[in-house]
Amino acid sequence: MINGVGVGGSWGWAVWGWVLGDDRDVADVSGLLRVGSGVDLGAIDPAGTPGLPDRKGVRRDPKGWARAELVTLGQELARQQEMLFANAKVNPADQRRVLLVLQAMDCGGKDGTVKKVAGTMNPEGLRITAFGPPTAEERQHDFLWRIRRALPLPGYLGIFNRSHYEDVLVVRVRRLAPPRVWKPRYEKINSFERELVDSGFSLVKVMLHISYEEQRRRLLERLRDPTKYWKYNPDDVDNRAYWPAYQQAYQDAIQRCGTDHAPWHVVPADRKWYRDWAVAHLILDALKRLDLSYPPADFDPRAETKRLEREETGSAPKVNGR
Repeated sequence: MINGVGVGGSWGWAVWGWVLGDDRDVADVSGLLRVGSGVDLGAIDPAGTPGLPDRKGVRRDPKGWARAELVTLGQELARQQEMLFANAKVNPADQRRVLLVLQAMDCGGKDGTVKKVAGTMNPEGLRITAFGPPTAEERQHDFLWRIRRALPLPGYLGIFNRSHYEDVLVVRVRRLAPPRVWKPRYEKINSFERELVDSGFSLVKVMLHISYEEQRRRLLERLRDPTKYWKYNPDDVDNRAYWPAYQQAYQDAIQRCGTDHAPWHVVPADRKWYRDWAVAHLILDALKRLDLSYPPADFDPRAETKRLEREETGSAPKVNGR
């Protein structure tokens, strides 16, 4: 047991084929964090660590172990992302792409997750979009209009820092629109996500689940560090009064928009090191399900090698007769 969370047993184990020849197996993190229509957010421990291996080295220093593992995970994430990008570049008919949807309460760690996990990959193949309050132009369109404009191209890994779910979360809690406007959006979201999956998207939907006390601690951190003043918003304190309403709104969104093709995952996020480790696993799992490989050459590598080997040293074409 680690932090009250068991590993192994009836949950089963899965050995990641990319780990280099040792016994560092980990539980099925995606399966453990996936939630369904019966989810009860209040029953999920924000400080839990589902799937963390129960080994002496992990128990001794779980934070250090997870951060070291993130380096290894990052290397494989980068390799998988490169294969995704390469296949779309070589074959325009390949429409595969991955979209990570991050949602959380204020101070939930969305920015930190993007920095730590996306930072392991090549930015050339990433498209990261942070959604704030809609602009005047965006308010003139359907709520999904700005979302569609930010979707990643084939071969890319996209990350949404907040998303279309804000329109059934903050809009609902802060009464920015009446129920007759936001209630039909659940079905619109489900249809939209079905459309995405049918067109080649792999969706990874994640709620970073923090506790009320952890949010307070992080807000105080920002007020005590001048380098973090820019992250602080007085509205964040006002929003704390709506905590129960937000938790209910999140639970309803997860229950109504968690589908087989676009499931939700709740990641306990009080421990930043676990959060990053878990989200990295979720993305990697989505990439591995694509069964990617590097595209074959459309030329003869041996013939091209011989052409270059036949060139004599110093035989490069001269410039201006020199």
